[in-house]
Amino acid sequence: MTATATKTTTKTQYEAVIGLETHCQLTTNSKIFCNCSTQFGATPNTNVCPVCLGMPGVLPVLNEKVLEYAVKAGLALNCQIAPHSKFDRKQYFYPDLPKNYQVSQYDLPIAEHGWLEIQLEDGSTKRIGITRLHMEEDAGKLVHAGSDRLSGSSHSLVDFNRTGVPLCEIVSEPDMRSGAEAAAYAQELRRIMRYLGVCDGNMQEGSLRCDVNISVRPIGQEKFGTKVEIKNMNSFNAIQRAIDFEINRQIEALESGSETIKQETRLWEENSQRTISMRSKEGASDYRYFPEPDLMAIEIPLTTLEKYRSELPTLPVANRHRYRDEFGLTPYDAALIADDRSIAEFFDATILTGAEPKQVFNWVMGDITAYLNENKLKIGDIALTPAILGEMIALIADGTISSKIAKDILPELIVKGGSVKELVASKGLTVLAGAELEKIIDEIIAANPKEVEQYKAGKTKLLGFFVGQTMKKTQGRAEPQSTNKLIADKLAG
Repeated sequence: MTATATKTTTKTQYEAVIGLETHCQLTTNSKIFCNCSTQFGATPNTNVCPVCLGMPGVLPVLNEKVLEYAVKAGLALNCQIAPHSKFDRKQYFYPDLPKNYQVSQYDLPIAEHGWLEIQLEDGSTKRIGITRLHMEEDAGKLVHAGSDRLSGSSHSLVDFNRTGVPLCEIVSEPDMRSGAEAAAYAQELRRIMRYLGVCDGNMQEGSLRCDVNISVRPIGQEKFGTKVEIKNMNSFNAIQRAIDFEINRQIEALESGSETIKQETRLWEENSQRTISMRSKEGASDYRYFPEPDLMAIEIPLTTLEKYRSELPTLPVANRHRYRDEFGLTPYDAALIADDRSIAEFFDATILTGAEPKQVFNWVMGDITAYLNENKLKIGDIALTPAILGEMIALIADGTISSKIAKDILPELIVKGGSVKELVASKGLTVLAGAELEKIIDEIIAANPKEVEQYKAGKTKLLGFFVGQTMKKTQGRAEPQSTNKLIADKLAG
């Protein structure tokens, strides 16, 4: 008997290698090298001057606030701040770049070698490396008539208002392996910038823009595959969907051999949910970098660096760990409350009044956030303070008012503030208890003999009926737990 060898094929398993380049527009009042306003939405070509338009003979002067914001961002991202840094000219020619070069930083950026921690949907965490952070000026904006891009437009208009607006470009290490991880990274980066107050993170206005670099390779292979860039992602959902599409596109091309993956820049087409080729990708040599001769080198005194470090707020990652470890919140709840700095600070201040953390979380992320969203307000816009919320929670805890009463008075406290005790007293809303509550329950039991008979026959779900009638008659002033027990005791008698 002859043994026949059976040929088996093993399907190659691939992994994605993903890095992000994120441009964060800094929230300074003036541009990076001149006094022109950075106001968004101004009449085209009104926030301009000879400096940002690159007129002959002008000299740029670095905005000190830009340097401060860049250094603080670098510190918050655990970067090493460069003892010596400089600006460079990045040469390229495009209609929205009036000088035909961009002032940026090349080989000596202000910050390098950092990291941030992301939290994924399952509560797990992952550290993503930061390669570098550097300062640069923004280009202008082309408006293509009749289309959202050059192709298909009849003509283009240029608005130079954005020219010279200060940016921090933050380049990650290629540490991400999925669209979900990349979206989580971009969200955490925006969260940090907002905590610092150095960038508003408004992606719709272009103040935070992400370029994705992605390649795929067989699992176990150390060498990177051919990198493709996807430009100007303006939402976290778009980042995730574009990456997931591109991973599948590249794997399919490698598996079928129908297409060669080439280094290029692609665009995400929202309508068709696909990436399309835009242009071949430039290399550093194409930009012909050289030091900017009109700007001095940057050296930050140690005292200034320590001053900036001392001004950093508690950052989102620290808040998440603290809320989970000290207050017992779930990873999801901790991430939710730590998402916004003003909400987190309100939460912390309320807990300092002695309120139980989970109760504070429920009120802040429940009724209060619902009110803020409905009225398009921020928590600093309302009259409710942490002290008032702490007082209200204390009155619930000691049985003075019920949760139902608290919900009823909360809108007035949000709008007018004031003492919770005085408001409750003026409206006669204290919790009913003792003989007064027993009298009401006795009346309800006497008025419903049929339901009493059914309850005693075993239909115990009718307890809820009696509780409901009691809450209705007392207008929510009866405390539910004690009311339940009192009714059950009376019906059992």
